[in-house]
Parts: sequence; C-alpha cells; structure tokens
Amino acid sequence: MKTPLIVLMASLPLAGCISFGAKPPPSLLTLQAQLQPTVGQTQDSGRGKSITVQVPTAPQELATPRVPVQENATSIAYVKDAQWAEPPARLFARLMADTLTARMGRVVLSARESVADPGDRLGGELRQFGLDATRRDAVVVYDAALVRDGQTTVEKRRFEARVPVGKIDSASVGPALNQAANQVAQQVADWVGR
Repeated sequence: MKTPLIVLMASLPLAGCISFGAKPPPSLLTLQAQLQPTVGQTQDSGRGKSITVQVPTAPQELATPRVPVQENATSIAYVKDAQWAEPPARLFARLMADTLTARMGRVVLSARESVADPGDRLGGELRQFGLDATRRDAVVVYDAALVRDGQTTVEKRRFEARVPVGKIDSASVGPALNQAANQVAQQVADWVGR
C-alpha cells in the first residue's frame, strides 16, 4: 500500500512540467462585420426574402487556426503567435450572414433553419484567407455559388479583396484580414441583392 502512494507523490512535481500542446498565443483573432444587424429588429421570412448561408469549404491550409502566409507559388508558412478563435470559414460565414442582413435586409437562415424554406442558397469555397508575403497584402478570395429561390441553376462568381499590411506579424494580420473579409462580404451582398 505504501509503494503506490510514494510513486504518486513523487510524480506530482512533474505534473507542472508536462505540456500536451503548444503554448497558446496571448489572444485569439476573430472577425467583426462592419455592418451589423439592428438589435431588437424582428425578421420574418414570410415578409422578407430569406437566404441560407452555408459555411464555405476551404483548403487544408485554412482548416487550422493558424494564419497562412503565401511565401511564393509553392511555399506556405504561418504567422507566429497568430491564431483564429475558430476556423476562418466559420468566421467568414458569420460575417457574411451579418452583412447580408444589415446591407440587404435579408433573413439569413442556418442550414438547420432552412429545412422548410431555404430561400436563396449561398455556398462556395474560401480559396485564400491569409497573407501574400510577396505583395505584403492580406488576401481574401471567395468563390461564391448561388442558387436563387425557385431556380435550379447555379451562379458562380469569384470575389477578391487585398489590404496592404506594413508588417507580417500577429498584431497586423487581424485588422487587415477583417477589412478584406468585410470588403468581400459587401461585394457578395451586392451581387446577391441584384
């Protein structure tokens, strides 16, 4: 009986030395829509046009919380100490939903809410969401796919925004990518609303 207790007590000081993952950054990045839905405003899909916004697909380089930097045509690195609070595709979909509601007055539905009446359906692929080291830009490229309500055809269009960054570091990437993502979301909202 004494031996297991001694082994347990001897291992306690080591518990503080063991690490099961990388040290987290001091803060996490997120996106904020420049145009926000009005607080307290009721939306009704019976009176207004609805749209279902799907989380876009994304390449593996964006399936990580880290922020990619395209160093050249065949090499990707990541910004030191910069991490997203959740996958960028989910953040972008939420920003897109807020922008469509605020800019176009659309009732934005989730995939779960859209079972009865999805309205228009917006999906696509988030092709780039990071930094271009050669041009020193934050880059967002979104290939949108839209099926308008009552239609069976798919409209596709590529949207891109670039915002200059002075320095590629954890303090600069968040604001620049947020600005680029908002520019793309506003372009998409205008296209959907035509």
